[in-house]
Amino acid sequence: MRPPAAVLWDMDGTLVDTEPYWIEVEYELAERYGGTWSQADALKLVGNELLESGRYIREHMGIDRTPEEVVEELLDGVVAKVAERVPWRPGAVELLTELGRTRVPCALVTMSYERLVAPILAQLPAETFGVVVTGDQVEFGKPHPEPYLTAAAALGVDPTQCVAIEDSNTGARSAEEAGCTVLVVENHVPVPAAPRRVFRSTLVGLDPTDLAGIQSEAG
Repeated sequence: MRPPAAVLWDMDGTLVDTEPYWIEVEYELAERYGGTWSQADALKLVGNELLESGRYIREHMGIDRTPEEVVEELLDGVVAKVAERVPWRPGAVELLTELGRTRVPCALVTMSYERLVAPILAQLPAETFGVVVTGDQVEFGKPHPEPYLTAAAALGVDPTQCVAIEDSNTGARSAEEAGCTVLVVENHVPVPAAPRRVFRSTLVGLDPTDLAGIQSEAG
């Protein structure tokens, strides 16, 4: 079986387990401004476009900050934590390495902004991702298909021949609406089944041949 034309990676929760960082910073924000927050609120934001999360936090946390100000404070906190330690997801770096060795193009497709992405990518070889699409580069964030369509176009590949790796329903919707096969590795939130989604419990042990098999499995 031929490997995918490209592999399109989500970042938060898929490549790196930064969701606990985001949640911790959200609670810090609530404490700083006298707001209220819950784990249920935090999990509703997994995979969301950041300004949408900022609007949700303003409304449900009940703090007098604009969505833009919320996003910048969240990013300040998470960037500081990533500077101390990048929490790679199991098997992610190994799969990236094998994809590079077999010359399967990769793109990073994330709703995080460039200033959070940069210190994470600095820990990887420069050629790891041929294309990086961040939330501050697109008009419409996930679950809209624009981020994945943008990545596939930049790589010069047909999105229907790509595998996207995701951990959230929001991201999976974005990828499947772009035409990708979606490998779902659940992390902090459950993801419902859908026709173009294939589920695995971990990235550990997966290689490009496995991804070709996943494309076949998805039909």
